[in-house]
Amino acid sequence: MNSNLVIQPPTDGQAFDESQVPLYYSRKTADILHKYGPGPRVHFHVGMFGHDARPNTTVSQRILKRRIVASQEAIVEHAARAWGAHSAPPAHLLDIGCGVGGGSLYWAQEHGARVTGLTVAVEHLTVIQDFARQAGVADRVTPLLGDIHDLDEERKYDAAYANESTGYMDRERLFKVVARALRPGGWFGIQEHFICRPEWTEFIDGYYKTRLGTLPEYIAAAEAAGFELEQDEDVTDRVAEFWVQSMAWNTAELDRVEASGVRSAWTRERLQESTITHGKLFRIWRDHALETRLLLFRLGGN
Repeated sequence: MNSNLVIQPPTDGQAFDESQVPLYYSRKTADILHKYGPGPRVHFHVGMFGHDARPNTTVSQRILKRRIVASQEAIVEHAARAWGAHSAPPAHLLDIGCGVGGGSLYWAQEHGARVTGLTVAVEHLTVIQDFARQAGVADRVTPLLGDIHDLDEERKYDAAYANESTGYMDRERLFKVVARALRPGGWFGIQEHFICRPEWTEFIDGYYKTRLGTLPEYIAAAEAAGFELEQDEDVTDRVAEFWVQSMAWNTAELDRVEASGVRSAWTRERLQESTITHGKLFRIWRDHALETRLLLFRLGGN
């Protein structure tokens, strides 16, 4: 999956309420920590399963959570390996839309990078700092409250990373800002979802308060800013199972709440809504109405 973002208006002409983005993530923080925690590396994005993997969902909620978190780690690791980070790790990385810091901690712990994590939710700053201390990388992870569109740093970073956050941004401005912030030859890695069947755009954008785009739109904006697309990997089929496992966790949480009367970070209505929506999301991913891709852009120069 992020101060007030300036976002391109939706193609249907409806105004995008910019204030929803920081509010959305602020309100989601407790949900994220409950479902994907306890941390310190907590992610809020889809995960990747093995080819043709269909793990049994009639298992405990604890096992479901473990699978989901492992799949989130797996897609981050897969991208880093594909992008050459193991052989040539970036010394200083900008994590754009870092959420509660799972990706930032990954780059600091696994690749020794100094990471600046940019978020629009003020509540995330203390969460990230606490997690970074727990992980022993407080000296390498710096959370920053801000809007990527206003970033004015020049030639500071070796790499930039955005995991499911670019859908909230003006793509032309994003690539221009990142191009200025990177050193020549630096790379920009993106994990994102791309619209393939426009009839699903309103549903997806409404649910996640986002404005997803198409792959050609990204490539055009990147090239205009001086980037070249170096890698494009479609991982949609390996991501679809994430929605099945997540839906099973939601159902197990609903059963737990109703059976024991315990309090949950999620309301009963929210769990029911999320479970129904996950069924739709699974069909969308299965049918490639939306595609999840890992893109690596390289900035010109040596």
